[in-house]
Amino acid sequence: MRVTARSTLIKFYEQSGYRDAKGPLEAWYAEAKHAEWKTPADVKAKYGNASILADNRVVFNTGGNKYRLVVKIHYNTGIVYIRFVGTHADYDAIDVERI
Repeated sequence: MRVTARSTLIKFYEQSGYRDAKGPLEAWYAEAKHAEWKTPADVKAKYGNASILADNRVVFNTGGNKYRLVVKIHYNTGIVYIRFVGTHADYDAIDVERI
């Protein structure tokens, strides 16, 4: 997969003070970059706790469930767009369907 907006991940763990998020987010990025997800079921097969939402959005729990990562996947083109990364409290404050 081609993962766009990696800078969003880097900005989160470098500038937000959540340095412990670096390892889990970079691990997810490396796995996603080498993945070949063709359907939401492919994502669930690898990440059983991922939440599949409408409009090809997926929520991943990372860092021992401390952080949430929201992406939009274009399965037909193999592109993963990082839409949001933050704590659970940050996640609760967004409209995941619109970001």
